[in-house]
Amino acid sequence: MPAGATDTRRAAVLGSPIAHSLSPVLHRTAYAEMGLADWTYDRFDVDEEALPGFFGQLGPEWAGLSLTMPLKRAVMPLLDEVSATAAAVDAVNTVVFSADGHATGDNTDIPGIVAALREHGVEKAESAAILGAGATASSALAALARICTGEITVYVRSRTRAAEMRGWGEKLDAEVRVVDWARAAEALRAPLVVATTPAGATDALAAAVPGRPSTLFDVLYEPWPTALAARWAAYGGAVVSGLDLLLHQAVLQVEQMTGRSPAPLAAMRIAGERALAQR
Repeated sequence: MPAGATDTRRAAVLGSPIAHSLSPVLHRTAYAEMGLADWTYDRFDVDEEALPGFFGQLGPEWAGLSLTMPLKRAVMPLLDEVSATAAAVDAVNTVVFSADGHATGDNTDIPGIVAALREHGVEKAESAAILGAGATASSALAALARICTGEITVYVRSRTRAAEMRGWGEKLDAEVRVVDWARAAEALRAPLVVATTPAGATDALAAAVPGRPSTLFDVLYEPWPTALAARWAAYGGAVVSGLDLLLHQAVLQVEQMTGRSPAPLAAMRIAGERALAQR
């Protein structure tokens, strides 16, 4: 674990696969805008098996880590402290190291989802639907529990996932109904739909988009737009993208890791959009 302090500060995103991640673009842009010339941000392909060894070799220059799949739960036993937000869904996407090496885990996906929706004018929802039941889905459920006044319906493929989502609902004191994925087209009629599935998983649902869709939050940003998001927008519905989520959760990560705020959201957005356009 990091201990002590150095002038140069390091941070990185870990996951597997990780080559596609836009996090380095966003964080490096933030550092440049904030005048943090001695800060660096890299990416490392690290799976669950390699994670303890990676942690064990971190030096005092490390300020923080961003974590993506499959590490959001695997990292928790390696931490000294976990925030209430992350503990609520057993998922950590942010680790901040103090000067004495104390490692604190947090989840910026949850407030990031809320902030991204708010930016698009969605502050409350009478009901909502979630497509999928992985780690991102549990974060989406926690976010919706903050803004949804009614039932949250989750569409899943397995009984195990169904039980997990019911458990998260009880833990979060949210009104959750779990439905089999075979009925996923029904989700598209909800006032707010959050798609948390991998690329291609919702393509078949595009044909079922209603004539007057409400709001879709699709957590993917590459490829973009997804077939579902494209059809949704073509029918006049509001679409919140995975880049919106990535930006807002990254803003919170930058602020936590550097101890400075506000992070430059506008500059980070421009950099992210430019990087995606070049792919």
